[in-house]
Amino acid sequence: MTNNALVTGASRGIGRAIARRLAADGAVVAVHHGGNEVAAKETVALIEEAGGRAFPVCARFGEAGAVDRLADAVSEVFDGLDVLVNNAGIGSHSTIGQVTEDELDRILAVNVKTPMLLVQRLMPLLNDGGRVVTVGSMASRIAVQSQIAYTVSKAAVEALAPTLANELGRRGITVNTVAPGPIRTDLTEPVLAIPEAAAGLTAMTALGRIGEPEDVADVVGFLAGPGGRWITGRTLDVSGGTYLGPIA
Repeated sequence: MTNNALVTGASRGIGRAIARRLAADGAVVAVHHGGNEVAAKETVALIEEAGGRAFPVCARFGEAGAVDRLADAVSEVFDGLDVLVNNAGIGSHSTIGQVTEDELDRILAVNVKTPMLLVQRLMPLLNDGGRVVTVGSMASRIAVQSQIAYTVSKAAVEALAPTLANELGRRGITVNTVAPGPIRTDLTEPVLAIPEAAAGLTAMTALGRIGEPEDVADVVGFLAGPGGRWITGRTLDVSGGTYLGPIA
């Protein structure tokens, strides 16, 4: 059965893998990007080459009116929305002593305020029985001094799921969060290209490897599909068992 999906931040990395997975499962996918039109078109092309259907939509999160522009663009194409994946986000690499008010405002605006307002704006479009999935981070369960603002933002969106799930449950809409660990993308490749760093992260992961975008996408695909119908208000750790305890 064909359904409609919106994946934010779908031009590359985890978002691209999620968009491809949902399209492979039969969804028509709105591929959101924040300005990287070339990368978004690459995502669409990959989906179409595999026999799926997708189209790009642009909105630069953090700018005034971005959520409304995205919601309007999606509403013009879709009569209803079955799957919303809040994947877009930005990072921060400042300690508590380094983080500035502007940096904190921006990361909270993009990582917390935007997905919350997007759900609010798209609620009338969400079909009964739909799915909302937000990409969080295992940062909410570990302590990394140089990611304090990022950690706070991901903990906030993780806390959003239970309340939304409770409100939307009567309509059969599930709301969940997935929390990836280290994933091999173009953003993490500079770190993973350092042999010592890659070896350290691998050693800290119970399954003994760095994650791939598809590892996260497959879990999102499960939650978005019929198999995920009885899971809601939860956070699923998708880290391969990173930082579970002392290295054996």
